[in-house]
Amino acid sequence: MAAELREPTFLMLTALADQPRHGYGVMQEVERLSGGGTRLRTGTLYAAFDRLAQEGLIEVTHEEVVDGRLRRYYRLTEAGNVTLEVESRRRMSVSKEALRRLRLAGGYV
Repeated sequence: MAAELREPTFLMLTALADQPRHGYGVMQEVERLSGGGTRLRTGTLYAAFDRLAQEGLIEVTHEEVVDGRLRRYYRLTEAGNVTLEVESRRRMSVSKEALRRLRLAGGYV
């Protein structure tokens, strides 16, 4: 199995799961998904896009020029969909186990 995804990468893939987005759109969606806890900087975002594209998890769907600037839209590839699903299921399994243990220990669950 592939290595676990770091939180920013997981959030980026999640942001692209429902529709293609451009960089700023991904930044906004990551911040929204994380409740403001994760804010990606532009340099970090585009380095991650390059890495994820090299790994075959995302691809550019199209480009457009807006206010004289090139805007690239990214989407998940089939491998990106599989990776996100596997990681989501792993995280859900760990969370369920944590809640189970809290209940057994008389925690607040």
